[in-house]
Amino acid sequence: MKNNALKGSLYIALGASSYGMLATFVKIAYQENYTTAEVTLSQYGLGFLGLLILNLFQKKNSHSSPKKMNFKSTLKLIMAGSSLGLTSTFYYLSVQYIPVSAAIVLLMQTVWIGAVLETILYKKFPEKRKIVSIVLVLIGTLLAVNLIKEAAVINWKGFLYGMLAALSYTATMYSSNNIELHLPPLKRSLYMILGGLIVVIFIFHSSINQEFTFDILLNWGIVLSLFGTILPPLLFTKGMPLTGMGLGAIVASIEIPVSIFIAYIWLSEAVSLFQWVGILLILFAVVLMNLQKK
Repeated sequence: MKNNALKGSLYIALGASSYGMLATFVKIAYQENYTTAEVTLSQYGLGFLGLLILNLFQKKNSHSSPKKMNFKSTLKLIMAGSSLGLTSTFYYLSVQYIPVSAAIVLLMQTVWIGAVLETILYKKFPEKRKIVSIVLVLIGTLLAVNLIKEAAVINWKGFLYGMLAALSYTATMYSSNNIELHLPPLKRSLYMILGGLIVVIFIFHSSINQEFTFDILLNWGIVLSLFGTILPPLLFTKGMPLTGMGLGAIVASIEIPVSIFIAYIWLSEAVSLFQWVGILLILFAVVLMNLQKK
């Protein structure tokens, strides 16, 4: 049992670390004069292609009869995946205006937004531990994005995009844990990424016809699709059953320090002591919220 939990934790840590690298990759792509449209379309286009190939390969090598999908199931997953496309779009727009460290902290507001969503959907007031966690996240956010010291100079456009990314990410997390769970993870990922692809095509369709730079497919598309749309779903779906949701969520929070560390190494983004205190408060809140009661 302990070995399974350890193995599952490793899978989840690798998946979360993959997600954590994305913002830095996107920021470097921006420095090379690629646009949000090019970054997002290349990630989802190649990601969908990669998952399609993996699904075909799995189907060919599967000895059991595949579970059939009806139109309703397909439509549900595609619609659920639309929030995935919105998350990437808003997140990548936010890092145009604010540092990676601030963008990842804003994305993690899903911790308290998710608790609010649960309260609305299930009409059940959160327990004290969750309320304390939410307060810690909010205090940590004030420190981590320097709102207390630099409220006058913060880029509010980047802040707004970051919060919209958090709202979309909350919808994605809800969909991932509640919709068509009886289907194989690879198949679910394929149709959710298809939903995301449809959304980003709808948002950025004018860029395809005008100034889309196709060399991004080789320069950044493969990297972004691998670390953003192929590896994380596979690693999470392997790891979560071994750890359970509580431990899984705690391990997945490694995405925050990984994202900040990679940005520090490759982008030389400085993080103050106040910001580190805020980040540690958020991590502590995630652990507190997901600890199992004895």
